[in-house]
Amino acid sequence: MKTLSLVALVSCAWVIALASTATADTKKIAIVAWRGCEEACQGFQDYFVERSHPVEFTIYDAAQDKIRLPMILAEIRAAETDLILTWGTTVTLGVAGTLETQGASDLNNDIPQVFMIVADPVGSGIVRSLDETGRPNVTGTYNRMPETVTLQTIRNFMPSVRHIGLLFNTDEKNSIIKRDELALLAREQGLEFTSLEIAIGADGKPKAEDIAIKMVKLKEAGVEFVYVGSSSFLQSHAADLGDAARETGLPVLSPYEDMVRQGGALMSVAARYQDVGNLAGKQAEKILFENIPAGNLPVLRMKDFALTINMSVANALNIYPPIGLLQIAEIVD
Repeated sequence: MKTLSLVALVSCAWVIALASTATADTKKIAIVAWRGCEEACQGFQDYFVERSHPVEFTIYDAAQDKIRLPMILAEIRAAETDLILTWGTTVTLGVAGTLETQGASDLNNDIPQVFMIVADPVGSGIVRSLDETGRPNVTGTYNRMPETVTLQTIRNFMPSVRHIGLLFNTDEKNSIIKRDELALLAREQGLEFTSLEIAIGADGKPKAEDIAIKMVKLKEAGVEFVYVGSSSFLQSHAADLGDAARETGLPVLSPYEDMVRQGGALMSVAARYQDVGNLAGKQAEKILFENIPAGNLPVLRMKDFALTINMSVANALNIYPPIGLLQIAEIVD
């Protein structure tokens, strides 16, 4: 069996290779991560390992700092990379830009690129549509459940709910897009909707200490259920959100399963990140080993989603799932 081994440390990147298969024909793949190599990143690599493809991975971690992205792209170009995988909306925009900005010299316009974990690739302007990207070198995956299902899941859990709340951060475009989408959808469904912005600090990043403050304000506004929306910041501060949820007695639904497993949210409806990484691997395989141009590939959609409920959080909030949900959910403590 071929295994992944650490080969070298290059500036902000870790180079990982299939040492036993590294040859002149080995394909070089750059993975640009936002907050380190997590389950989706690992799932992408596993896809190639399981198929014994001759590939070499270089993982560049932006460490939640978009200022690093131009430097990372320059390093990727210098390495004569065959394909770029980008994780998240901010990273994808920083590397490929939008339909309107494509062609700019500081963006990737030639290296085949696959994106994943992008909340709304059409709404953020990365692609024209999921069927036709409008970008000769860009395609990706789409892993989000329709937000109509999100609201229906909340209603299934709490049939009496009338007021939904959301926290968002303006330094992530995807967070703003989801706020706007939820506001419109809630209005169409006759739900009251309150969204609050997490304060930005002097460093230009959201302030973790503001999460608890804004959760209290949501409670005071009459919110009955909180939705995370799309926010890498909130995902990385799941513990702070969980503490605030218990203090205010507000249940939280997250699109990130790890937030439920870590106790930061009550439940999630989400695609497994490992599976998302595998799907992105399938896209990259078509480009690298079937010679299909990235721009000819539609964005692949996830079809399988999981409902996960944390019963420890439910007990702490003194709010219990209906039997119907328990029968289809994965329960964690």
